[in-house]
Amino acid sequence: MVELLSPAGNFEKLKAAIRFGADAVYLAGQMFGMRSAADNFTVEEIFEAGKFVHAHGKKLYLTVNTMPHENEYPILRNYLSSLRGAEIDAMIVADLGTLALVREILPGMELHISTQASVVSSAAAKAYAALGAKRVVLARELTLDEIVGIRRNIPEEIELETFIHGSMCVSWSGRCLLANALNGRDGNRGTCSQPCRWNYHLIEEKHPEEPLPVEQTDLGTFIMSSKDLCMIEHIPELMQSGVTSFKIEGRMKSAYYTAVVTNAYRMALDRYLADPKEYVYDPAWREELESVSHREYDTGFFFGSPMQDPKLVSVCGYLREKAYFSTATEYDEDELNILIGSGIAVETESGKLYRFIQRNKLSAGDAAELVTPGKTGQGFVARELYAPDGTPLESTPHPSMIYWCRVPFAVREGDLLRAGISRGLEVRGKDRVRM
Repeated sequence: MVELLSPAGNFEKLKAAIRFGADAVYLAGQMFGMRSAADNFTVEEIFEAGKFVHAHGKKLYLTVNTMPHENEYPILRNYLSSLRGAEIDAMIVADLGTLALVREILPGMELHISTQASVVSSAAAKAYAALGAKRVVLARELTLDEIVGIRRNIPEEIELETFIHGSMCVSWSGRCLLANALNGRDGNRGTCSQPCRWNYHLIEEKHPEEPLPVEQTDLGTFIMSSKDLCMIEHIPELMQSGVTSFKIEGRMKSAYYTAVVTNAYRMALDRYLADPKEYVYDPAWREELESVSHREYDTGFFFGSPMQDPKLVSVCGYLREKAYFSTATEYDEDELNILIGSGIAVETESGKLYRFIQRNKLSAGDAAELVTPGKTGQGFVARELYAPDGTPLESTPHPSMIYWCRVPFAVREGDLLRAGISRGLEVRGKDRVRM
């Protein structure tokens, strides 16, 4: 059975991933992970995350995939020791010393080899398996044909994982020293400042006061900023490749991103699994992925090297995600009774009132969409908003404020409200803007 693996940069994102269909999540502690800029998890939170994930019948993988230096091994030893008893299904490692230390301190731990190890051959996959690894996360620089070839030439018990969505790196498997050179932040130790995404100018030595832009578009110069990977239109090819786990990148993205991207791929995979011969791609899944913060989409190396033409590099910056208004939350009878006591009907022909926590401002009369697991966005107009005491609201301007909204669809805890995009509904402002 294939696995959909989603990012969890913090507990909110972890819950979003699980609610919207991930089979497993990957996260990092507050050290030795490749995304130190994400919120990440304390040791106590890792224990809590394991319990939450397993309570939902899913799996948790912990990244310990930086390259520790000599003086860091005592710290690493203590960190691994502190995780004894945590419900971690596997550790993702890149460094051979880390691999050996995990086997020593946590001898029963399943080991996955990080994409940072740049595995591009069956020989490398088998070598890591001989050292105790169960799964190899393949380098992103492989074509689909190469992946199929690796699968064909390794034992069945060695699992393969590959990225299918999210940020790509202009450097080989993320092995970049540009940030280190420019501001002392080592991309190989989890602190990349992404200077490949910066704008650059040329300066002629006799005229330093006249920098010349390295022109690409009027939006800026992005000569090293790679596009984002998106394989939603190629589910049959992925499913037939022999890959065990399909991975979504994005631990530093929002909970909205985690939910929507996971949901889109979950719908596509489920449709294929239900009837591979009758599988039909739904363009609405791509529309869902267009709603999140991303750069231009591309298929990366899957169907040939993007280095052969400029397609790897984005001609613009981010396409900002549409407004994410709020998340549905639990409520009790007492809260409903307050609304009823103020003379408000909880349920009418126009829908039912549901309780939300604000993420961005929503105004009465705005076009909105409900995002719920297993469905694309369902559009409606948010005409009725109420404060917890039943006072009608014109808008929800305050961060994290609690409010009630009448929705014509069934709403579950964790469902999302976002700006409407289509269905003939008027939308205030622009849905998508360029950064």
